[in-house]
Amino acid sequence: MAVTMTQLPRAMLIDMDDTILSAYGRPDIAWNNVAAEFAGEFAPLSPQQVAAAIVDSGRKFWATAEAAWRLKLAEARHEVVRGGFAALAAAGRTALPMDLAIRLADRFTAYREEEMFVFPGAHDAIDALKTLGVKLALVTNGAADTQRAKVERFALTHRFDHIQIEGEHGFGKPDERAYRHAMQALGVTAPETWMIGDNLEWEIEAPQRLGIYAIWMDAHGQGLPADTTVKPDRIIRSLTELLPDEAA
Repeated sequence: MAVTMTQLPRAMLIDMDDTILSAYGRPDIAWNNVAAEFAGEFAPLSPQQVAAAIVDSGRKFWATAEAAWRLKLAEARHEVVRGGFAALAAAGRTALPMDLAIRLADRFTAYREEEMFVFPGAHDAIDALKTLGVKLALVTNGAADTQRAKVERFALTHRFDHIQIEGEHGFGKPDERAYRHAMQALGVTAPETWMIGDNLEWEIEAPQRLGIYAIWMDAHGQGLPADTTVKPDRIIRSLTELLPDEAA
């Protein structure tokens, strides 16, 4: 056991969405799938054209969005789709009705909920880490009700020593308090802690500034964006890769 533990930290802070759960990754695919359901209402535009405009709108929206929007995701999606529709109209394309934007956005929210699942091996990996004595905190951004519902739906409650949801605590990543509070709850210091997640700013850059070892989850194997300056301490595609060989 001593040999095993030398390969692991005292504690891990683990993100939920797109780290434990397949939740919001690959928005291009999700928007194309949802847009296809509304194809008859887009004519003469194709669902692909509408989806591309929405994805571009979403990228721009979230690049500058205030943290408060994370707590009202459904409303944020209304804004994103409206933005996509406005961009199409500004480019001389067909002007689509705003009531359609609302229905499309709400269907996307429902679709994401329907399609959510636990990544293969994630539950087993978390259970194995706990058995090996690693203290575990789930640290997730988002609204209290939606995130707590996921924690319960996907049987995560009993798997963690501390569960920290932005909407319940009043602060979230990349606010320093998010990491410090989780470490305090586990009774550990930054050099004893790993952070694992898919967001380069929230789960890599910010925790690294505190001295936390930061591991980037690249579940889809897309690799680091060409324009990023963030350097993860390690890159994995599955939580199972965190286990020592003799425990995997």
